Amino acid sequence: MLNNKLFKAVSLTSLLFAGAVQADEGMWQPHQLQEISTKLKSAGLELDPSQMENLNQFPMNAIISLGGCTASFLSNQGLVVTNHHCAYGSIQYNSTEQNNLLEQGFVAKTKADELQAAPGSRVYVTESLTNVTDKITGAISSSVKGQDYFKAIEKNEKALVAECESSQDYRCEVYSFHGGLEYFLIKQLALRDVRLVYAPPSSIGKFGGDTDNWMWPRHTGDWAFYRAYVNKDGKPADYSEDNVPFEPKAFLKVNASGVEENDYVMVLGYPGRTNRYRIAQEVENQFTWAYPTAKRYREEYIDVIKTTAPAGSEARIKYESTLAGLANYAKNYGSMIESFNKGDMLERKQQELKGLQAWINSSNKRKQKYGRALVKLNELVAQSQEHQQRDMILAYIGRTSMMGVSKRLYRLAHEKTKPDAERKQGYQERDMNRFTQGMKRVNRRYDAQVDKAVLMHFLAQYAQFPASERNTTFDQFFGLDKGFDADKLAAKLDMMHEKTSLDEEAVRLAWMDKSVEDFRKSDDPYIQFAVSQYDNDRKLEEQAEALAGQLAQARPAFMAAMIAYKKSKGEPVYADANSSLRITYGNVKGYSPQDGLTATPFTTLEGMLAKYVAGDEEFDLFDNIRSAIANKDYGKYKRESLGSVPVNYLSTLDITGGNSGSPTLNSKGEFVGLVFDGVYESIIGDWDYDTKLNRAIHTSVPFMLWTMEKIDGAQNIVDEMTIVE
Repeated sequence: MLNNKLFKAVSLTSLLFAGAVQADEGMWQPHQLQEISTKLKSAGLELDPSQMENLNQFPMNAIISLGGCTASFLSNQGLVVTNHHCAYGSIQYNSTEQNNLLEQGFVAKTKADELQAAPGSRVYVTESLTNVTDKITGAISSSVKGQDYFKAIEKNEKALVAECESSQDYRCEVYSFHGGLEYFLIKQLALRDVRLVYAPPSSIGKFGGDTDNWMWPRHTGDWAFYRAYVNKDGKPADYSEDNVPFEPKAFLKVNASGVEENDYVMVLGYPGRTNRYRIAQEVENQFTWAYPTAKRYREEYIDVIKTTAPAGSEARIKYESTLAGLANYAKNYGSMIESFNKGDMLERKQQELKGLQAWINSSNKRKQKYGRALVKLNELVAQSQEHQQRDMILAYIGRTSMMGVSKRLYRLAHEKTKPDAERKQGYQERDMNRFTQGMKRVNRRYDAQVDKAVLMHFLAQYAQFPASERNTTFDQFFGLDKGFDADKLAAKLDMMHEKTSLDEEAVRLAWMDKSVEDFRKSDDPYIQFAVSQYDNDRKLEEQAEALAGQLAQARPAFMAAMIAYKKSKGEPVYADANSSLRITYGNVKGYSPQDGLTATPFTTLEGMLAKYVAGDEEFDLFDNIRSAIANKDYGKYKRESLGSVPVNYLSTLDITGGNSGSPTLNSKGEFVGLVFDGVYESIIGDWDYDTKLNRAIHTSVPFMLWTMEKIDGAQNIVDEMTIVE
């Protein structure tokens, strides 16, 4: 077997920790903590690292995922804390023009007052992580290549997931590490009755808006509370008034004193994606083409929405969450580009790869083992970039609601003709509840006028692409093969949105049970669109899978060589983030973003008040908080060293997207804040860690408790938590 030989040749356990960990770099898997225990203890950890490896013990069993964000339990009554921006969809879901919870905030005074979270909301409690590499790639014959290899991996993953998911109460996923060198099966308890408990108004939860996003100094109260419910037997259940709060095995105590400068802190969470082992060709393309193009598309998307949907309108409320996401990443990409242009990451990456190849070539044994690893990966990466211009703009066009809905429904009709085990992931029986909830959510984020305006904007750009970057089948449906006629295209889009019935929830749900033939006979224009595109989409998908299969063999071979090379130099190796549970640690510390400028690690309420601008949607504040700050009504939450209440603070922690909502813990494992952002200079950390500039931004516990007690009247929630000094 090809991969059995590969894994025998490279023992990850012996390689990953050959060198000393430098600074606070790294997003570590739970089972790795004993290996770095000396570093953890040196940084200040008081807990036993071996205890933290156990998912059934404190504090790991208090850490949960929301599926895109992290969260944690803060009481034995299923009380969940996360970021305000992670709960934004649920706050928006419960908002109307007349009762805008985004603007006013929300506090449930009793459990009966709690509101259903947005459809599809889940709390995932990780119960186990199992290395299944041998069962995924180790069982595949060395003769299997390309798309067959891709499908073999997919088949093995689905079989393991099906065996793991004994009921709808569990969600299991297979995650790849080091580009497919290792695979882990992660099993999570899925709690599906989730309710909104408390969210401060956006003037606190989103204070600073897009202007302060990724910036320091920061003064944002980025928190919100959910509660997880189960049935009376303690089992996960759909929403019901008869359900009772979930009782977690553990919850975090809340340290009201927060942290001081240089204190040990750690974040436990589910970071999304990092790319620190990408090759130079990928780095150059990402920063010189992909990020600049995606930034422009997102900014244009924002402009179209804001132009079409006036502020405060029902349409704008529906798109607030979309706008926040678009703006967040547009600014993210801007910082990526700026940091890349200022730095020497590409040159260092090129030198590293030259060093790797030279190291391989200097030994016949290594040449035999790793010989063409880098060369082969370079060839395949070049292939993957061939139609990126077409693929990216069609992806943005495909973000519109009706287009995406119609394609997903028609794909479901096809997949349901197959045995469940042979269906595409996302269309199996295990996915149907999530699929249904997705169909129910559509109207909360859809307005026909906005949808049409976005389509018109991007179709006009796409129509200018050369023939080599066009999709002929797509062009034929919209008449673009005959040239671009703005009036005709606008008329077609008007007709499609006027005559489609997919904008009705009941209709969408009914189509989930329709046959392929029903779709083919339909006169709904968006259904006709989906039918017209299906065969060509599958052809393109098969081509993508064939390439993905080749990459699934080439990248692990490259990573095996890279890990061995780093071991030879005494450098640390940790897997790129992949949305699985990780631990990152460090200390509370400021930084110097440029010559002559030093940023201290704390901000205060005075800084928040200094930013206040009456009527500014980003920097407005209600009278009650302005009065409390002006009167220095700080109570027991005043930090004497600051002369005020600490609002946000900086740390050296290595984080990325997906860590949002992660609890920040002190050396004893007590809750001392929520990580919610990074400084502008650290955004490039997804690709390149910089010890001097990498800083995470956290909301402080003293600010949270002060706001809950003094400003928002959420004393009942404070009383539910276990507060320590």
